[in-house]
Formats: sequence, C-alpha cells, structure tokens
Amino acid sequence: MPMPPVATETGGRKGRTVAFEHKFFASFPGMYFRMSEQGDEAVLFLKMAEYEAALPIPGIRREFLIDDKSPDGQMLTLVTEALGYVKGLRIGDPLPLEVFSDGASWTPSERHKIIAYQRLTMQLVTWLSGDETIISNPDELMQVASDPNAQRKVNIAFGEAAEKLGLGRDHREEVVGYIERLADELAYVEALRDRFQGVIGMETKIQGLRRLYSERSVLEIADPVARLIERAVRDFKAIFDEMDAQTGEILAALKNIDSQIKFISRTRNGLYRRLMAWEDIITEWKPVAIRRSNIIPDLLRKTYQFLAPRFMQVKEWSLATQPEREKKKLLRAMEW
Repeated sequence: MPMPPVATETGGRKGRTVAFEHKFFASFPGMYFRMSEQGDEAVLFLKMAEYEAALPIPGIRREFLIDDKSPDGQMLTLVTEALGYVKGLRIGDPLPLEVFSDGASWTPSERHKIIAYQRLTMQLVTWLSGDETIISNPDELMQVASDPNAQRKVNIAFGEAAEKLGLGRDHREEVVGYIERLADELAYVEALRDRFQGVIGMETKIQGLRRLYSERSVLEIADPVARLIERAVRDFKAIFDEMDAQTGEILAALKNIDSQIKFISRTRNGLYRRLMAWEDIITEWKPVAIRRSNIIPDLLRKTYQFLAPRFMQVKEWSLATQPEREKKKLLRAMEW
C-alpha cells in the first residue's frame, strides 16, 4: 500500500511533529501511519522483507508497554487524532493544526473566498431592504452580486450597518473588515459544501441503480445502502443548515463576531474530519454511470461496509454484528 500524500503545516514548532523515543520506531525506515482499509482504526504500516505489515496502534501500546501518559503514548494519541485530518503521517511529519487548535491545516480556494464574501455582502443588502436572505447557491449568488444596482446598495448597506452597530456611518470600513474576517472563515464552509457534492452525487447514482436492478441479490444490498446514504446526506445537510443559521442574522453575527468565528471554526473542523473519511469511496463512485455493470454489486457491498458503522442506528448495528444465535436472542428481546 503506497504512502498517501500528507497535508503539511507551515511554521511548525517544536513538539508539533511526529516523534518517538522508543527504538522500535527507528527500526524500520519508511514506516508510516494511516487509517485501516476499513477506516475504523489507526494503523502503523512497515516493510518486513518483501511484505508490508499493518500494526494497529492499540497493539503497539500493548506489545511495547507504552503507557498512555508517557511521551510516546501521548504521541500515539495525537497521531490517531491527526489521521482524521490527513491521509497519512511519517516520522518527522508535522501534525495538522486541528489537533492543537481551531485552526485549519488546509486553505480554501480563491473562488470559495469570493463566494463567502459575496454571500455576506448580499445578505447585508437584503437586510437593508428589510427581507434578509441567505443565498447559498453559488451560481445564483454570482448573478445577483454582478448586478450594478446591487453593487451600489452594498456601499449603502455598509454605512447603515456601521450606524446600527454604533460605529457611525463614516466608519463603514470597520464593517468591511468585519465582513472580511467572517468571510475568511465561511470560505472553508463553502469549500466543504463543494466536497459534500461528492456525497450527493453518490446518493443520486445509488438511487438510480436501485431502480435499475430487479435482481433480488442486488436489491438486498442496494436497498440498505440507499437508506444509509439518505441518512448520511440528511445528517450532513443538518450541519450545513446549523452553520448557515449562525449567520442568519447578519447584524447579530457582526456584533458577536469573535464567538461566531469560534463556532464556525470548531464545526468546520469536525465537518472536514467527517468528509475526509469519504474521499476514497467518493473517488470510486465518481466514474460510475447509472447503468448495469459487473462492478456494481461489489461496489455496493463496499459502500455498505463504509456506511453501516457510521450511519446505522445503534440497535440496528448491534443486531447486524451479532453472531446468528445472538441475533435471534436480541430479536426476541426486541419483540418485548
């Protein structure tokens, strides 16, 4: 398994790179950490002769008697957390910024920064008209923002907002600064909204294939996969809705800008971590067309294995993972 690319952090400080004291970690050149194929645990991969061994981190702790509170134990904990934000880590790599703060180890594109800024300025314009609206569709936003009449209203809105915030109309530049600060954070949200389109695309294809196949053997896996990805999409949309609601009243957001930015940063990091886990499965679905193919049944099974532990309800998951005899006991108990 090749070592995946890693996200890097500039300006790293002492203590913020992957480093260990135990001699084991210096015994195999090229070793690296990443999540297991199932994505449920952090694993150390190392080369032994012509074979690649995969050692789960809990097993390393036990085998080498590494106490959780020791420097190596704490580093293993940090590495485990860090793998939620980067694909892999080698000895000496910087740990992602998210492990230590509300900062981000990645940067949104210029396009996402523009979208975030225009979204807030257009929201300010609609506030001025008395019918405050959030425009989250990028195409619609660009169309509205390019209207010359809207541009004139933006300047007026900055002055009125400055007055309402107690700064005075002549201090519109301070409002511009507030909008820019908030837009810098919301640019990450816009970038993640784009990533989420990969999940939406998966759901569209899965639902289409579900309608296409009539064979029971395929439907038995397609139906639960469709239900699980519906739940996943619903959960993600709820997170985006919550973040949008934080700036639903632009004047209130500007008055409490520090707390707003802190909330967005924390929620953004959690959302980034969740979407990071989807990258490989989204990549597999991207070239798939909604038509019959020999690869579809296996891809649906792989998708089920990805979705089930993340989105199946606790009672359903407990039942699915029980041995057959235990399942029957649990079913009888549930009937009561």
